Amino acid sequence: MTIQSLELTNFRCYTRAALRPCPGITVLHGGNAQGKTALLEAVYLCCTGRSHRTPREKELIRWEQPGARVTVCSQRLDGSHQVSIALHVAQRKEVWVGGKRIGRSGELLGHVTGVLFAPEDLRMVKEGPGERRRFLDMELSQVSPAYYYQLQRYARALAQRGKLLRECALRPDLAAALPDWDAQLAQAGARIIQARRDFVDKLGRQAAATHRQISGGSEALTLSYQCSLKCQQEGQALENALYQALERGREADLRRCVTSVGPHRDDLGIALNGADARVYGSQGQQRCCALSLKLSELLVMKELTGEYPVLMLDDVMSELDPDRRRHLLQAMEGVQTIVTCTDPQDLAGASAGLMLRIDQGRILED
Repeated sequence: MTIQSLELTNFRCYTRAALRPCPGITVLHGGNAQGKTALLEAVYLCCTGRSHRTPREKELIRWEQPGARVTVCSQRLDGSHQVSIALHVAQRKEVWVGGKRIGRSGELLGHVTGVLFAPEDLRMVKEGPGERRRFLDMELSQVSPAYYYQLQRYARALAQRGKLLRECALRPDLAAALPDWDAQLAQAGARIIQARRDFVDKLGRQAAATHRQISGGSEALTLSYQCSLKCQQEGQALENALYQALERGREADLRRCVTSVGPHRDDLGIALNGADARVYGSQGQQRCCALSLKLSELLVMKELTGEYPVLMLDDVMSELDPDRRRHLLQAMEGVQTIVTCTDPQDLAGASAGLMLRIDQGRILED
């Protein structure tokens, strides 16, 4: 897949701008706070329907403007695709795919796919399970809209069960409705767990090989799906096991007013030489783990869709040592890549097809 064009109106610091990246490496360079990251953010918005920097969509709209618009045109194996997103201060965003307004946010997934590696991705290794679940969910949703809909279904059922648990504190008789919500959670939750397991299995194999190369064979990276449901079953057996676990936990859940088992409690285990990278890894090792995961994600998405997504690198070259930088440059070969940096010398050795300078929300040719 390649991005043919990106057009912005009143997005972040841009009044109006157009970017037409080359099929190879496009370099966006300039000082800090000039708008480089905003261009990657706009692409990622069209990939996933959300920003990687903020959950508050109003922050994406240029100051004192009523709305913003982002449009990405891509070329995939099955033809050309267009995703357009309109953001509004006073109402919900609107999404068009191929010029047709869509009613379900999941319908934009798969038209533009991308892997973004930014400094914030260190949180995926350093912070709590929520960051790692978000990573799995966003990447799986890009390649499988069906997974995204299961997530939505599960989230609705989880919220309703939580509301019911709180209401039962005043009206214990309402607990009779819990089995119905447990059945919905078990059905959607089992599909989420199975999809995550399969994805982590593929990602783990790629990440182990990638990290071995990046670390010169000095470190072994292993990934594991850590499930709150202690079972390895699949299909209907997995669904039954999750329902039974919810049933066993009802009494405790009624006391605590929370659902204690399910994919919302799961985690992605990241270990270096057998030790938890979050606890025992240095910052450099954690950054290397994040890089290995992102490069492996690129390969897994190629395996699942038959084509590479666009690779976006946001000011990460300067933080890598020469060996890791060289490996990253090798991974960019044959992949459309958009790179941001403050100093183009950080990309020494890269065969950039297009160099653009970003200055106060303007895209300028060198």
